[in-house]
Amino acid sequence: MNVLIACEFSGRVRDAFIAAGHNAISCDLEPTITAGPHHQGDILEYLDKNQNRFDLMIAHPPCTYLCSSGLHWNSRRPERQAKTEEAIDFVMRLMSVNIPMIAIENPIGCLSTAIRKPDQIIQPYQFGEDASKATCLWLKNLPPLIPTQYVEPRIVNGKPRWGNQTDIGQNKLPPSADRWKLRSITYKGIASAMASQWGCLK
Repeated sequence: MNVLIACEFSGRVRDAFIAAGHNAISCDLEPTITAGPHHQGDILEYLDKNQNRFDLMIAHPPCTYLCSSGLHWNSRRPERQAKTEEAIDFVMRLMSVNIPMIAIENPIGCLSTAIRKPDQIIQPYQFGEDASKATCLWLKNLPPLIPTQYVEPRIVNGKPRWGNQTDIGQNKLPPSADRWKLRSITYKGIASAMASQWGCLK
């Protein structure tokens, strides 16, 4: 299968598909941090010339102006609302490309109302990872992912908490210039499930 991983600099999903025997390439404005097939540049420009090459695209569009945690700023900062509208348009353009199978991944946010509700919401702890991060999937000609291994949480004051969370449920990563990068990387368990379950569909 020929697979495009859009908006990915980590190479994690790309490399999971390569390990499963597929031809996979990632594309992002950032250079890849893991050596492997990668096109550094604008994904929409790349798709204009190459979309007919691919059987499957998995896209991770930037969530800065889409996720629920930041949307409350839009009413106070009109420039953010404009960025949100641009981000929604970007996702819609990704969804409309001529590739038979497409998955769009993003945190819980405004895409559910601006476009449509996701086909599935997954958690890393359903795929062998000691972490909580609700992730929405919008799917075209793809089945929902089947959880592979449930990781039990610790219980703090009657509430479940996983390894990436503090006792009050906040993410443990401290503020930093590259925090967004670290939080955007797909968990290995989810990447492996995508490769094993979607890689056999052609």
